[in-house]
Amino acid sequence: QVQLVESGGGLVQSGGSLRLSCAASGRTFSNDYMGWFRQAPGKEREFVATTLNSGNTYYADSVKGRFTISRDNAKNTVYLQMNSLKPEDTAVYDCAAGASGALSSPRAYRYWGQGTQVTVSS
Repeated sequence: QVQLVESGGGLVQSGGSLRLSCAASGRTFSNDYMGWFRQAPGKEREFVATTLNSGNTYYADSVKGRFTISRDNAKNTVYLQMNSLKPEDTAVYDCAAGASGALSSPRAYRYWGQGTQVTVSS
């Protein structure tokens, strides 16, 4: 059974930083995209970032230059370093893996974590 378990969410002030982690078990994803999406209250789930390797990494325009996605294939884990956080970054952040198709679409990903809350206060 494949599981993705996120950690690292919390409450932070505007301008602060958080690092999210997503550990996968049940299969390896070293040859698959692993990424992050987020969903704010009353809004649709939106793409944040995804990575296969350093040469195949993509970000939403809204987080480019502030967020960095990385992965450790030996640990089957993907990370999201979030700097210069803004109140509009407040959302539940979901880890996703096993993409097939449009990488920025939630429908492309087969496996999902349970989500971790990130709240940025102004």
